[in-house]
Amino acid sequence: MNELVDILNEDGSPTGNTALKSVAHANGLFHPTIHVWCYSLEGYLLLQQRGKYKETYPLKWDVSAAGHIGAGESPETGAFRECQEELGIAVTIASLEKITIYKKEKKHDNGIFDREYTHVFIYQLDRKVKLTKQESEVEALEWISIKDFESWILRKPEKFIPNSEKRFEFVIAEIQKRLAAAI
Repeated sequence: MNELVDILNEDGSPTGNTALKSVAHANGLFHPTIHVWCYSLEGYLLLQQRGKYKETYPLKWDVSAAGHIGAGESPETGAFRECQEELGIAVTIASLEKITIYKKEKKHDNGIFDREYTHVFIYQLDRKVKLTKQESEVEALEWISIKDFESWILRKPEKFIPNSEKRFEFVIAEIQKRLAAAI
């Protein structure tokens, strides 16, 4: 979808301008995005396999839910919307825990120039909750143990989107803190 997004300065502050997502990508304009990592109290992560028609990283495994924050939308509302669209669940905004914001710049071979500030959330989710994947965006959804995920990313598999292992390690450490506190 080619939604309207807020344009940010290089330091992540708002410019007061908006543009279509396609324009932001074509011109390398900074804009906000979200990642939501869903985890269970049993120590599992929910992963999403990106749809086969995605412009970047089709069929690669990725974070539970991700997307662009719409113009005028808060990061929390964007996270709620993306979870509803991609996973078919209505998360509780108050239970979304923002753990970081990171700056990402990536030029793709297809001309897309991603320059984003990604708001990263974690969300505790019961694995029994019925998930409904968004057919146009998501190929598959799968729960994986954190231990298996850690082993997987150490091997840097081609099936997973290229990313910084340090970011994954940070997310896992934050989730493990919550799991330890829940015992």
